[in-house]
Amino acid sequence: MTYTWTIQLFAGLPERFGVSSIKVQNDSEAVTAAELKQLLAAAYPEHANLISISFLACNHSYAADQSTMHATDELALLPPVSGGEEPASITATNQELYVITSDPISESDVIAKVIVPAHGASLAFVGTTREWTQGQRTVRLEYEAYAPMAVATMKQIGDEIAQRWPGALCAISHRIGVVGLAETSVIIAVSAPHRGDCYDASRYAIERLKQIVPIWKKEIWEDGSEWKGHQLGPWNPTEPLTDY
Repeated sequence: MTYTWTIQLFAGLPERFGVSSIKVQNDSEAVTAAELKQLLAAAYPEHANLISISFLACNHSYAADQSTMHATDELALLPPVSGGEEPASITATNQELYVITSDPISESDVIAKVIVPAHGASLAFVGTTREWTQGQRTVRLEYEAYAPMAVATMKQIGDEIAQRWPGALCAISHRIGVVGLAETSVIIAVSAPHRGDCYDASRYAIERLKQIVPIWKKEIWEDGSEWKGHQLGPWNPTEPLTDY
């Protein structure tokens, strides 16, 4: 049996969607709030970012991600209480922190995601393609990733940083595809209340990325090529970093 879920829109969302309520079909009569938002994002991909920063309400109460709701409930999608549009402050604080992309990446764009008023220090680690490695000339690098898992493990790194250095924020963007000489392949931005934590967290992030994030690079030389993955010794991504 297929159930129709009807979600009312408020506070500027009707203008964005062009209707006062939206509908989605699902085979289950009960889903969690997180699952319903995923269904909505899939049904309305052009509004996926707006859906992700909005709250679901069920029977006149905010619904946590794990809350169960039913097709017969009174449901609503509510944008941030500051308004239905996506003002600059909302966009800045809710951007995707962990990104895998084939497009060029910008240091200023990534570090802007972690700069907040409460933090007095921020820095960015920028990894680029170098020309010479142990006497061998690199022509270009080609990166490949298991993208969904890569994003999940980058988020894991951010969570670990927040636990080890309370209050610290982290954003990571990594390119895939061809990355030419002197081009940027990875940017890790970190901010914290104090600079010491910033330095430590940034070093932790890049070492941890090399340990657990499923990204591989192919080094293209003038006379050959080679795929490379983890280069810090025996690879066991289930183990914590022992140097921290």
